[in-house]
Amino acid sequence: MNLAEQLEQNEKYDEAYAEYKKQLANKSGDVELLTKLAHLALILEKKEDAKAYYGRILEIDPPNILAHEQLIDLYVHEDRFKYYLLRGNLHALQQQMSHARNDYKKAIDHAKDPKEAIPARYLYAGLCEGQGKLQEAIDEYLRISDYDETNPAVFLKLAELYEKTEGVVAAIETLERGRKDRGFKGFEEILAGYYIRNSQPQKALELTQSELTKARALFDMGKNNEGYEILMKNKAAYSNDKLFHSLLAQYYFQEGMYEEAFKEIDEYAKLDPNSPLIYQMRALIYEAKDDSYNEHLNWGKYNIVRGNKDVALNEFMIAHSFNNKDVDLIESIAALLEAEGDKTKAAEFYERLLDVDPKNSNALQKLVIFRESIGDNQGALEFADRLKAVDPRNKFLADNYERIKDVAENGSGLFSFLRSMFGGGMKG
Repeated sequence: MNLAEQLEQNEKYDEAYAEYKKQLANKSGDVELLTKLAHLALILEKKEDAKAYYGRILEIDPPNILAHEQLIDLYVHEDRFKYYLLRGNLHALQQQMSHARNDYKKAIDHAKDPKEAIPARYLYAGLCEGQGKLQEAIDEYLRISDYDETNPAVFLKLAELYEKTEGVVAAIETLERGRKDRGFKGFEEILAGYYIRNSQPQKALELTQSELTKARALFDMGKNNEGYEILMKNKAAYSNDKLFHSLLAQYYFQEGMYEEAFKEIDEYAKLDPNSPLIYQMRALIYEAKDDSYNEHLNWGKYNIVRGNKDVALNEFMIAHSFNNKDVDLIESIAALLEAEGDKTKAAEFYERLLDVDPKNSNALQKLVIFRESIGDNQGALEFADRLKAVDPRNKFLADNYERIKDVAENGSGLFSFLRSMFGGGMKG
C-alpha cells in the first residue's frame, strides 16, 4: 500500500489528496488514479476539481458509467443542459435509446444559446437516424447547419440521409449548396460519385480529379477506349485497388470480352471477397451470354450477401429449374427453406439432394430429424440406418440412434399405428 492509500485509509483526506495529485504528474491518463482523486475531491467538497477529474476520465474512457453518474449528480442543480446531456449519454450506454432521445431533447431546450445546444443536437440527430426516424434526423441536421456553419460534415450527413429518403437528386442539391453557398472544399469527388450514380457522367467528369472516376465516367458515356487508356496509363499505381479491377471488368464486359471480364472479377474478389458486387458482375455477364442457370445462381448469391434471403431463394429456385443436379445449390435451397420454417419443403429438397448425392450425411441427418418430427419413426430409422452406413462415427447418431431404433421397433407414433392398422405396405 503506497503512502496516499495509507493516508486515505486513515481518513487523512487532505494529505491523501495532495499525495495523489503528486502521482498524477507522472500518470495523467491513469483512470484509477483520477477516480481516487475525484472521490476525494467530493469528500473535501472540491466540486470543481471533482468535475474536472470525472470529465478527464470521460475523455480517456467515454463509456465509464461511474463518471457519468457522478457528473449527473454534480450538475443536477447547477447546469440543466450538462445534466440532461450526461444523462442522455448514460442512457445511450445502457441501450435505453428512447430515454436518451428524450434527455437530449431536454438538453437542447435547456441550452443557454444555440451554440451550446449543438453537441446535444448532433447526439439527438444520430439517435433519430439509428432508430430509423430519418426525417427527424434531417430536420435536426438542418437546424445544426444554421449554427455550425463551418462544418462540412453536416452537409455530408444531410446528403446521405436525403439519398435514403428522397433520392440521389436531393443529395446532389444539398452538396452543391454546401459547395457554392458555404464554399466547402473537397466536395467535388463526393459529388462526382453522386453524379455517377445519377447517370450524369459528364458532370462527374467535369468535377473529378480521380483517374479512376474519370475512367468510370467515360465508360458510362460509351467512350470505352478513352476510359481504357486512362486505366492502362495508371495500371501500376492502381493494380491493388479493387475499383481498378471492377472498372476493367466493366470495360471488357462492354466490349463483349467476357473471359477477360471474369479474370478481372476474380482479381477484385481477392481484394474484397465478401462484396456483393462480385456476384452482380458475374450475373450480368452470364445474362449477356444467355446462361440462365449461372445468371440466376449468381443473383441468388448476390442477394444472400445483401441479406435478402427471400429474393435469393427465388433466384436459386429459378437456377434449379435450369440445373437440378447442382449439389451445392440444392443444399442452399434446402437450408433457406428450413430457415424460413418450411420444414416440409426443405425435406423435399434434402431428398432431392440424396438423389444426386446418396451419401450426403447432412441431408440424411436432416431427414432423420424431419421424419421424427412428423411421427414417421420407421422412416426416421431408415434414414438413420443409411446415415450409419455412410458416417458410422456421426455424433448425432451416437447420441440418438438407440432411441430412434427403440421408438421405431416399439411401434409408437402415428405412422407405426397406421402400419399396425393397415399392414406393412406403407412407405415413409
